[in-house]
Amino acid sequence: QLQLVESGGGLVQPGGSLRLSCAASGFVLDYYTIGWFRQAPGKAREGVSCLSKTGGRINYAGSVKGRFTISRDNAKNTVYLHMASLRPEDTAVYYCATVPSVQVSCGPTMNPIEYETWGQGTVVTVSS
Repeated sequence: QLQLVESGGGLVQPGGSLRLSCAASGFVLDYYTIGWFRQAPGKAREGVSCLSKTGGRINYAGSVKGRFTISRDNAKNTVYLHMASLRPEDTAVYYCATVPSVQVSCGPTMNPIEYETWGQGTVVTVSS
């Protein structure tokens, strides 16, 4: 069974940092396009960053470019989202999601409906 489990969320002050993890089980993550998405209260889910299979494409939403970094550890079958210089507007539930890379590659649109397997989400709150 394909499963994704996010962790690493929490409460952080503006300007602080967090690292989110997305651990995969039941499949080899390297064959999949990975996306990080977030959903703030009352807002639609939006793409934050995506990563194609190893050596492939990486993309960031304009609002996080230069502050967030996506990476993967194939040995641990885990993808990370390093978030720095956090702002109150980054407050949201963060989700990781995957889709086979032969179906969808990482691109600028990062449309949630294209991703098939989702984690349960982890809450990030940026507040003083």
